[in-house]
Amino acid sequence: MVFNSIPFLVFIAAFFPVYFFTRGRARLWVCLLASYFFYGWWDWRFLALIGFSTVLDWWFGMWIAYLDMPEAKRAEQTHFAVRLLERFIIPAAQAKASRKTALIASMALNLGVLGFFKYFNFFVESFATLVTAVGLHPSLTTLHIILPVGISFYTFQSMSYTIDVYRRQIPWEPSLLKFAAYIALFPQLVAGPIVRAADLLPQMDGDKKFSWSRLHSGLGRILWGFFKKVAVADSLAPFVDQVFAAPETFGSMHLLIGVVFYSFQIYCDFSGYSDIAIGLARIMGFDFPENFRTPYFSRSFSEFWTRWHISLSSWLRDYLYIPLGGNRHGLFMTYRNNMLTMLLGGLWHGANWAFVFWGFLHGLFLIAQRLLSPVWRHFQRLIRLPAFAGDALAMAAVYLLTLIAWVFFRSGSIGLAGGDSFGTAGKILSGIMGGEGFHFSAVINKFQVLKGAILIGILLATEISNVQFQWNALQTRHAGWRLVFFPVLLWLIAFFGTFSANAFIYFQF
Repeated sequence: MVFNSIPFLVFIAAFFPVYFFTRGRARLWVCLLASYFFYGWWDWRFLALIGFSTVLDWWFGMWIAYLDMPEAKRAEQTHFAVRLLERFIIPAAQAKASRKTALIASMALNLGVLGFFKYFNFFVESFATLVTAVGLHPSLTTLHIILPVGISFYTFQSMSYTIDVYRRQIPWEPSLLKFAAYIALFPQLVAGPIVRAADLLPQMDGDKKFSWSRLHSGLGRILWGFFKKVAVADSLAPFVDQVFAAPETFGSMHLLIGVVFYSFQIYCDFSGYSDIAIGLARIMGFDFPENFRTPYFSRSFSEFWTRWHISLSSWLRDYLYIPLGGNRHGLFMTYRNNMLTMLLGGLWHGANWAFVFWGFLHGLFLIAQRLLSPVWRHFQRLIRLPAFAGDALAMAAVYLLTLIAWVFFRSGSIGLAGGDSFGTAGKILSGIMGGEGFHFSAVINKFQVLKGAILIGILLATEISNVQFQWNALQTRHAGWRLVFFPVLLWLIAFFGTFSANAFIYFQF
């Protein structure tokens, strides 16, 4: 079930009255069953997978917490899971019953499931290509594996819970029902943001009362998300698809516009999903973390990754980059950790080498930034470049390099469908740099370009003004703003929207 579909509108119309009518455990059951219905709409068979991941991490979290308890506190425990642990698990694993053992087992099982469904065929085919290149001809088997929707998101979310329990940053959650509702909560289940247990589980204590201010704020955020997805992203998609499907048939200007359009398509598609998820959660009484903050206004790549897909970049920072050593062990180790983090971040997005190369480019950009920042600051002082001009040049450079990386990212999606990802990326980049047809008269579908430019202009003007005036806060506090803000968004969605229920791009990750 996708947000931009009629079935979803019917679903939430039925969900919210039941949600606010119920209390206590009944409300948790409503959240869990509704979320499973939402997820099972794609393929009910994958409900067993998310259920397995949920029980797995809840159990290992309990095991780790149990091993932390002093003997006297263990004796006081009456929870059925603790009794099962003492009866069957601890005696069988007494020699290895350590907190680290439980954590490693949890991570191995989580990553094993994720690796099988997402990467099994990728690694088999890559290995076959490698050994064939050295003259061997192995007979290897691939499987027809359907990628479960959202598996990367809920796997990372459940893993973060176990790791945080291991680090003693959060307590074990005794209620399996509450933990299951947290993992499966439908607004963020399929494409984020990745909401950590420390942020959401405490909010699930007690019953959230219906709030008009939360309804107004949530509706404003949902409408803005629908504008981004239905009006902007889905309007840009046909032009982008044509460019990446046959780049050799278009001139340089057409290709460049297609790449620029893709940068805004993926931003509006993904951040639009996050906006809708945040808005739905706000109506329910929950506060999700922000996932995007005008990333294309970043002046450096380190700043970009504090503005783009914030929940993933902070996850990679806290659970990968810092454990690897972060920037604490000299420049070489810092560069290594930057590169490893971005390579794995690229691989997280999809089972194709183009995604890995996209991560490699961003790792390279981060390393180059560390090397060149002192030179750039010295150059600014030397020529007395005004601060605003320096910021503008830095933003332009970051955006230009991000565009180049996006070419490989979008081509990776072609690779997932069986196409030549690097070949497509090479044709687009060489076509742009070739300069042939680098004038607007050579652009095909000028109406689509004009429509796309208008929508991007509306998007940028709104986001820039929102930084200054906080439209969402204004429309929440003042009914007059809502009388303007809501109808304008509804009109823009109706006038520019593409109502084809296109799936969100990040569903494939």
